[in-house]
Amino acid sequence: MNTLLSLGHGYSAQALARLLIPQGWRVIGTTRSAAKAQALRAQGVEPILWQDDLTSALAQSTHFLSSIAPDESGDPVLLRYGQQIAATPLHWVGYLSTTAVYGDHKGAWVDETTALTPGTARGAARVAAEQAWSALGLPLHIFRLAGIYGPGRGPFEKVRDGTARRIIKTGQVFSRTHVQDIAQVLAASIARPAPGGIYNVCDDDPAPPEDVLSHAARLLGLPDPPAIPYETAEMTPMARSFYAESKRVRNDRIKADLGLKLLYPTYREGLAGLLSES
Repeated sequence: MNTLLSLGHGYSAQALARLLIPQGWRVIGTTRSAAKAQALRAQGVEPILWQDDLTSALAQSTHFLSSIAPDESGDPVLLRYGQQIAATPLHWVGYLSTTAVYGDHKGAWVDETTALTPGTARGAARVAAEQAWSALGLPLHIFRLAGIYGPGRGPFEKVRDGTARRIIKTGQVFSRTHVQDIAQVLAASIARPAPGGIYNVCDDDPAPPEDVLSHAARLLGLPDPPAIPYETAEMTPMARSFYAESKRVRNDRIKADLGLKLLYPTYREGLAGLLSES
């Protein structure tokens, strides 16, 4: 039986599991709490606590996915299980990274061949983690995810309750991706493995974040959220780090190499889909 061991089985990995389990896959997913373990079990995933020993689960796995971000000490998966993973005869290994590895390009286009010049500590940690994973000699596939949205992670709730704010920074653009497109990219890679492959996962239309909020408001029949200059906006350090970088991310490789057609090629289709499901 094809068995996926998914470490840090969160939002994106759960979307993948919803594709694989109906095809007869066994999915083992780690989480840090008993309550989340119960929720995973209800989805057909075999939960295991990250704190527990994963040796047996790893030995039973044919495929492996890590969604766990590095911290100040490095990649926690590699620190704890790197040598065991390297010694396991896995058919496919996936690592979920981020487009933050490219750094700031002042709105210019980047692709998978662009030099990695991270401008934030978060981006630099991801570059180091990618390099550490690549050094293990695994059948590794790296997925650089743009900003993720989808069910439960859209702008509509904040627009409805009046807490949404359009942060205005001249020239700022973000790439983004619907979680269902992440899932289909991962599934396509599993079906068509190419060890060493690196893929940007994003839609076709990088856009200013304020445009997305305005479009969401129009779909709801509400006025635009208030506009706040970036310089005076109250933001978390994480949010401000996102605004420190502006780039347009190309996705040609997932289409050419994996034969994909995006379910949500722009935020317009994505938001319309979320609204119809809500």
